[in-house]
Amino acid sequence: MKYCTKTKYLKNLFITFEGIDRSGKSTQAQKLYDYLKKKKKKVILVREPGGTGISEKIRHILLDKTNRKMFSLTEFLLFSASRHQLTEEIIKPKLKAGYYVICDRYFDSSTAYQGYGGKINTKIIETINKIATKNLQPDISFLIDIDVKERQRRLILSGRGKDRMEAKDISYHQKVISGFRKIARTNKKRFKIIDGKKDKEDIHIEIKKIIKI
Repeated sequence: MKYCTKTKYLKNLFITFEGIDRSGKSTQAQKLYDYLKKKKKKVILVREPGGTGISEKIRHILLDKTNRKMFSLTEFLLFSASRHQLTEEIIKPKLKAGYYVICDRYFDSSTAYQGYGGKINTKIIETINKIATKNLQPDISFLIDIDVKERQRRLILSGRGKDRMEAKDISYHQKVISGFRKIARTNKKRFKIIDGKKDKEDIHIEIKKIIKI
């Protein structure tokens, strides 16, 4: 990644997890964090949107169901603002200090959700993604992949209410899933696609084999 080539970061220091909601990406991010802690590694786990005081306030606005009138571009700019704050306040300093940084979502989520799902021009998405992150890219990204039927099944089984993003219609989420798959296929050097229907322990083992830590 561009940011890493200018410094002496270790390979695979910045690890992101991507996927549609209910894919199990957050579970896998947490399991990897716990694994690295047991290995006595310096590691931090952050999430998007959120991760800082300012970013968590933006998260509340983004997920609040009363904000249903929010336009896709407004949504994208808020996500990008949260991302910039997280990158500058937490991610960059921790990378410089030699930490493994595990991020539950990063800019690929905006490309999938607001680009493919919200139909914002991909050139706009790409430009603002670069501005928000100052060209920082993950060393490795895991796409925990499930289809829309599995997503709906898990959503029902969870028994809890939907946030504003989750409450969008099925066709929107199908576009997002297709978007994630396209992003992963066009970034094969960085992305590893994992079958999200597998047992969560089997997925964790697969991820550990890939990162080789």
